[in-house]
Amino acid sequence: MARLHPRLLHALNLLPSDRPVHLLTRHSVRELAKNGFADYRLPLTPEGIELARDWGGQLARPVSAFYSSPVGRCVDTAKAMAEGALRAGLIDRPMDVLTDNTLVEPGCYVQDMNRVGPTFLKMGAMRFLNRHLQNPFEGMLSPADGCAKLAGYLRDREPGSGELAVHVTHDTILAVLVAELEGRRSINQDDWPWMMEGLWVWFQDGGMHWVWRGERGHRSLRASA
Repeated sequence: MARLHPRLLHALNLLPSDRPVHLLTRHSVRELAKNGFADYRLPLTPEGIELARDWGGQLARPVSAFYSSPVGRCVDTAKAMAEGALRAGLIDRPMDVLTDNTLVEPGCYVQDMNRVGPTFLKMGAMRFLNRHLQNPFEGMLSPADGCAKLAGYLRDREPGSGELAVHVTHDTILAVLVAELEGRRSINQDDWPWMMEGLWVWFQDGGMHWVWRGERGHRSLRASA
């Protein structure tokens, strides 16, 4: 049975109650890739839909909006989370899911898929991301510039005070963002985001604050540019 990362729910206790907060989350459990590469056609499993619906009802604060990568499994994750939030009274009406290309590739880090795509397929996700963290590829934003882009995307979509905005994205985007925020230039399998695992983000005093796996962090927004 699929479950949430054991430190995800605990993070709710570390969030400021009076600030606008974002949850940047990986999609829920999808069908397994037969060739080792999870192309964008793979849908959520019934278990994945139920996990997202259950988690949407545990978010513990009013939700202002659900955003998603345009990929089907991300949209379906956001829809299921919204259903759970509605059942729990965290939203007072059904909400449309708003799609945005900043939450997918190409669109976030990848600027030129023709240059980057074949290298990704040849190296595989883990090797590719580790190489990018150490020596950014041509055709992609650097980890620092990608972080700045995502910070700007979130700031443009600030929820109300004490509210939450949910953004459903992909493991590769989340993995690079967390590594950059934490100042790491390599990742391993233990660092890889679980299905439905998310990064909590808020902005305060000129800085970007976050909680990842129960640990709080902070950096100046100027350092993200």
